[in-house]
Amino acid sequence: MTGTASGTERTVVHLLRHGEVHNPSGILYGRLTDYHLSDLGRAMAERIAVWAADENITHLVSSPLERAQETAAPVASTLGLPVATDDRLIEASNVFEGKTFGVGDGSLTRPGHWVHLRNPVRPSWGEPYRDIARRMLAAVEAARQQARGHEAMCVSHQLPIWTARSFATGRRLWHDPRRRQCALASLTSFVYDGDDLVSVSYQEPAHDLLPVKAAKKFTAGA
Repeated sequence: MTGTASGTERTVVHLLRHGEVHNPSGILYGRLTDYHLSDLGRAMAERIAVWAADENITHLVSSPLERAQETAAPVASTLGLPVATDDRLIEASNVFEGKTFGVGDGSLTRPGHWVHLRNPVRPSWGEPYRDIARRMLAAVEAARQQARGHEAMCVSHQLPIWTARSFATGRRLWHDPRRRQCALASLTSFVYDGDDLVSVSYQEPAHDLLPVKAAKKFTAGA
């Protein structure tokens, strides 16, 4: 059991975003199956495994989607841990799944999309932010209980991780997606002193592997 200055146990739950996905068509893949890591994504996963070798991780859990499971695999091999699956770590649902949709691609000018964009605070195009936060923090709590006094790693996706972080730190949940601080293969870590969340930290062990534009974006922070 790992102690803290106050004599209580210290537990850390790392939320790991998966590595880069092979997606040459730029599809918003969301919860669709059969989207796998690219060669670069696999290199990112291997980098995380190297980082994890020096940590006190005793519990490893992943979203059920292939890209998250594939990111977890090298960590599992390095640490000799099984990969548990928690459906609460899955990507957020989105009505634009399977389509190309992004800032600057003309999506906002398509009348068929307008009905789904009427309420960005909820948001009206997908799973409500509060629902995402609740399920993610429940998954974090389950992982914390499994790793009490040690560290856990939960492999998930950008929006769920950012939403969990925002809720836990008192940020508003609606936001500009371009301002998320959650790069590919990044770690958002929840640190607990006993049962109390005392800090949330962020790091990018695979920063040098990020595509140039992404690296500049996430260095800027949010």
